[in-house]
Amino acid sequence: MPPAPLCPCSSGLRYRECCAPFHRGEAEPPDAERLMRSRYSAFALREVAWLWKTLHPDHPDRARPQDEVLRELRAFAQAHQYPKLVVMDRKPPDDTGLAQVLFFAKVFQKGKDRSFVERSDFRHDGTGWRYLSGVALAPKELSVPPESLTLATFPR
Repeated sequence: MPPAPLCPCSSGLRYRECCAPFHRGEAEPPDAERLMRSRYSAFALREVAWLWKTLHPDHPDRARPQDEVLRELRAFAQAHQYPKLVVMDRKPPDDTGLAQVLFFAKVFQKGKDRSFVERSDFRHDGTGWRYLSGVALAPKELSVPPESLTLATFPR
């Protein structure tokens, strides 16, 4: 029997031990970084219900019809490949409950590089960590290699 596949979030763990319990609703990610990794894996595996569930109530997409957002997420996920994720920096929740993660997502669409660096903001909603917002930049918009950034040096 072939070995179980590695998780798309680039943790080095097998999917079944990493993001699968979150996607199946068996557990909540313990921190913002694990939530962000589970969302990257959800895009890679087209787990759009998880992407919807993990949007913070204050995220603008939550004000839109769920079916419409799910359709858009599904189309986006299906149109792209997600070969690698690099987490460069993270900040635990501050006194307002805001946690941040800085990551470099390798993403391709029909062979074209659509990779980006994002500083993501997360808040706990009482049930689990949720994606609140993010600022994303393409590598060509940066003056340094994406992997060299930290939260302190991320532009904007």
